Amino acid sequence: MFKWLRRLRALPPIPEAAWQATLRRYAFLGALPDSDRQRLRTLTAEFLRDKEFHGAKGFTITNEVALAIAAQAVLPVLHLKGGLNWYDDFVGIVVHRSEVVARRKVIDEAQVVHEYGEVVAGEAMERGPVMLSWDDVLASSITSERGYNVVIHEFAHKIDMRSGNANGCPPLPPGFAGQRSSRASRAAWMAVLQPAYDDFREQTIKAERFGTEQPWLDAYGATSISEFFAVACEAYFVNRPNFARDFPGVLAIFDEFFLPKRP
Repeated sequence: MFKWLRRLRALPPIPEAAWQATLRRYAFLGALPDSDRQRLRTLTAEFLRDKEFHGAKGFTITNEVALAIAAQAVLPVLHLKGGLNWYDDFVGIVVHRSEVVARRKVIDEAQVVHEYGEVVAGEAMERGPVMLSWDDVLASSITSERGYNVVIHEFAHKIDMRSGNANGCPPLPPGFAGQRSSRASRAAWMAVLQPAYDDFREQTIKAERFGTEQPWLDAYGATSISEFFAVACEAYFVNRPNFARDFPGVLAIFDEFFLPKRP
């Protein structure tokens, strides 16, 4: 269905009891200011109107499932110009009961093809659907201390992909970081994110090889800068105090991007 036709539909009502239960379960949503919670509810209803949920392998999409995913998915775009337009390149959300094994294929420097399976809790496909594990969505209600949130992770990838392949730098607004060109804005972004990623990767490698203290962020963020961006977004939205303590520079550019000042 064309996007403009979907938006002619009436917004689905969100029962008050269901909404309050969602805010209680995912405390980082309930902690938002009143005005943000109201906007979150409006965008959540729009998201539920515009997206299509599919249960995989017999999993049933209940109102609880759809509402929990939608409310968390809209959090990153709550203050972005364009709102849900950041997610207009796809419609489908596929939900599995638990983690799944995704088949991967890589070609090494000798042009040899290697195939393997990777256990994933979620996956965002460029201009395609988002896949999520319901068990991991539920776990997000008790993993804020570790900055873990699979919904925010995958939808952060979707934001990143708006400029093409995920590379850790989403499309930046004009004048970002006081720069005059998009190239200069991107350079300013990467000047902060790249060294933060490099430091995090070094800490993760030391912990794995030498038994030093493991960083509190998900180690998966050390696999690439695009994964670091997604993991950092998780922590930014669900555990801001810890994130501010350990990543003040990244916090500043995230604030400028995700919380732009109103003219």
